Amino acid sequence: MFWRKQASHFDLDDAEQRQAKIKELRAALGPLSACGEKYCNEACLVRYLEARNWNVDKSRKMLEESLKWRAARRPEDIHWPDVSVEAETGKMYRAPFTDREGRTVIVMRPAKQNTSSHEGQLQYLTYTLENAALNLPQGQDKMVWLIDFTGWTLAHRSPFKTSRESISTVQNHYPERLSAAFMFNPPKIFEASFKVLKVLIDPKSAQKLNFVYKENEESMKTMYNHIDPEVLPVEFGGKNNVVYNHEDYSKLMTKDDIKTASFWAADVNHVINVDSVPEVKPKPSLIVAKAS
Repeated sequence: MFWRKQASHFDLDDAEQRQAKIKELRAALGPLSACGEKYCNEACLVRYLEARNWNVDKSRKMLEESLKWRAARRPEDIHWPDVSVEAETGKMYRAPFTDREGRTVIVMRPAKQNTSSHEGQLQYLTYTLENAALNLPQGQDKMVWLIDFTGWTLAHRSPFKTSRESISTVQNHYPERLSAAFMFNPPKIFEASFKVLKVLIDPKSAQKLNFVYKENEESMKTMYNHIDPEVLPVEFGGKNNVVYNHEDYSKLMTKDDIKTASFWAADVNHVINVDSVPEVKPKPSLIVAKAS
C-alpha cells in the first residue's frame, strides 16, 4: 500500500503556527542594517506574510525588494522642505480626522495637481505614506484614502509612468496598509481611464476600492460606515467645515519630521527645529476653499 504524504496545513487562526511563520521569515532575511532591523518589526513581517498568503519564500522575496527600495529611496530621510512645494495646493495630505477605527485618513484631490515632476510626485507620495504610518494608533496598521475628483479632467491626469510607479510603490512597498479607498464623484472619463490602470492593481487591493457618488445613497452609506459624517469634510458629503491650510500643515509636518527622526533614531539636528521654521505665506489660491 502506498501512502501519500499529507500536505502541511497552515491554520491562520493558530497563534503558534503564525508565530512560527513570523520567526521563519525573520530568520530567512538574515542580518539587517539598523534601519532594516527597525523596519522589519513583527507587524511589518505580518503585513508581508499576509500580502503573500503566508508563503514565507514569497514574502521574503517581496520584503527584500522593499528593503532594496528603501535603501535607494531612503524614505526616512525625506523631510518637509524636500516636498512642501508638492503640497502647496492641498492635492494630498494627512487629514485632521480619522476613520471610525482611529485609522489615519489620507485625502487626495487630483484636480489640485500643481507640478509635472515625476520624482517630486513620487517623493511626496512616499513622504505622505511614511507620515500616515507614523501617525497610526497602537494596534492599527491600515489607513483610509479619500480621493475627491471634483474638477478633475484629463488635463490633470498624471503621466502613465508616474501612475504606474505610484501604484507599484503603494502595493509593493506598503503592503496591507490599505483599509479602504473611496473615489468620490469620479467623472465618466476617469472611469474609462481607470480600467487601464486597474490591471496594475492586485485583486486584493482592488476589492478595497469604492466608487462613491453624492447622489447614490448606498455608495455614500458605504463611506459613512468607515468615516463618521460628523468629521467628514463637507465636500465629501459630511458636516465638517475643515479646509486645507498650507501654512498650518507645514507647521504640523515640521513637527512630525522631529517624530520621524526620533523613531528612526536619526540625528535630530539634521531636521529643522520647529521654532526656526521659516514662515510660510501661502497665496490665497493655495488654501482649499470649502465646497459650495
